[in-house]
Amino acid sequence: MTPPRLLRVVLIKPSKYAADGTVERFRRGFMPNSTLTYLASMTPGEVQGATCRVHAIDEYVQTDLSYLKLLGASGVERTLVALVGVQSHQFQRALDLAAMARALGSSAVIGGPHPMTCDTTRLQGRGVSFSLCEAELVWPQILADALEGELAAVYGDEHRWAERLDPPVLKPPPPEDLARYTVPMLGIYPARGCPYSCNFCSVIRIAGHRVRTQPVETTLASLRAAKKAGVRLILFTSDNFNKNPQVHELLEAMAEADLKLPFFAQCDAQIYREPELVGRLAAAGCFQMFVGAESFNSATLAGAHKFHNVPARYAEIVRLCREHGITSHFSNILGFPEDTRASILENLATLRALGPDVASFYILTPVPGTEQYADFRRRALVCEDNLDRFDGSTLTWGHPRLGEGELTDLLHRCYREFFSAGDVAAKIARVALRGSDFRRAAATTAVAGYALHARIKAGRREHPMAGGTWRVRRDRESDYADLRRRIYGLARVPLPDNLSLSPADEELNRTARLAPGR
Repeated sequence: MTPPRLLRVVLIKPSKYAADGTVERFRRGFMPNSTLTYLASMTPGEVQGATCRVHAIDEYVQTDLSYLKLLGASGVERTLVALVGVQSHQFQRALDLAAMARALGSSAVIGGPHPMTCDTTRLQGRGVSFSLCEAELVWPQILADALEGELAAVYGDEHRWAERLDPPVLKPPPPEDLARYTVPMLGIYPARGCPYSCNFCSVIRIAGHRVRTQPVETTLASLRAAKKAGVRLILFTSDNFNKNPQVHELLEAMAEADLKLPFFAQCDAQIYREPELVGRLAAAGCFQMFVGAESFNSATLAGAHKFHNVPARYAEIVRLCREHGITSHFSNILGFPEDTRASILENLATLRALGPDVASFYILTPVPGTEQYADFRRRALVCEDNLDRFDGSTLTWGHPRLGEGELTDLLHRCYREFFSAGDVAAKIARVALRGSDFRRAAATTAVAGYALHARIKAGRREHPMAGGTWRVRRDRESDYADLRRRIYGLARVPLPDNLSLSPADEELNRTARLAPGR
């Protein structure tokens, strides 16, 4: 038999099924997926003598269904369909795309947060593979196996994380793909891992407690490539950018390179202790800092194991950001077990008085794979059985004081009132007058654009962070139902159990854990 001359690698970031049953698609995306670019850049041009041809697809911004034709195999080539960065609310959609690929004769593998943290045993052995670890550990083997025509049932079940990060320089998406988003933006991971233990967060199960960094030179080379490709904004997708052991070295190198690429970074709430670092962030081009404030109630934060947040210090974060021309973005969670309607409205009033430039709001969701999810299931609190709904926009568990309708109303009210016309106008004026450096346009657009977007979405009772603007309805879950039953024997995927770490990974997490309150 003549060996295949071509391996077609189809990387798909799957969308999700909306409450009306349609696949969520948007004319313009809100934020690009970092994993797509990362895996496309990791894929070599040749595998064992066969040419590799890569297609990277973000389903959220694909309004033309012709890309589904790529899922099928042809006579002279092998096709590998990889569903990447799959979160729990995207898992059923990923399964359906994998089933379609298998039915059309292609290999299919699913990776990302859900298969890394949730038990997929019931779905294994049906022709679709699952990757339970970071791509660096298994991607070369998956490519080689796909070329041979048969994947293993599972990859990476012994170790979840790579010892060190040594990624390739990113190859930015082509202009036609960048144009699918409201702003040409590229996501980069300078570091992975989180030293904290918040019980509602899956990061420590996905990336581990130990913060690992990629070489500064690699990040700089990726930034240069992004600038050359027409990227206008950078999203540093590391969870606690200020906990990167090389953060000062990286920021200094970025400032010296003078690329004039504004960037967005997430920092933990301890950033108030690091005024010098905030200054360096500004000098390197930071136009917005995202902080997981979550709540203004210290007891609530302690109950969630978010000991490092000190609400009394939140104002210092806002002040530091303003002082250095950085817009502040505070994330908030509604519906902690102690929350009432009155306490949520009180938090909203406190937040408005504090005055960060941007805020986002989510409903507390016991995300599969997390400590909180296991706890809520053990206590029979989880009442939603459809994984599509576990996206932070709806109530999925039995709150002791708030019903789903009331909490959803509060979510949209928070967006409407925080982004009131008067507040937004004052913030835009302040941001626009902060100076004349290259960050001003990005900061002004981010505040004004997000405020308008949030107001419109809240008015439509849609979540502003859902994935984009201008919904487009093309296909429905029912279009794929027969394939799901045929491949997996299921009409709907049942709620999973958490996937335990291997003993070696548990030990890595234990020894790397940061003491609470540090």
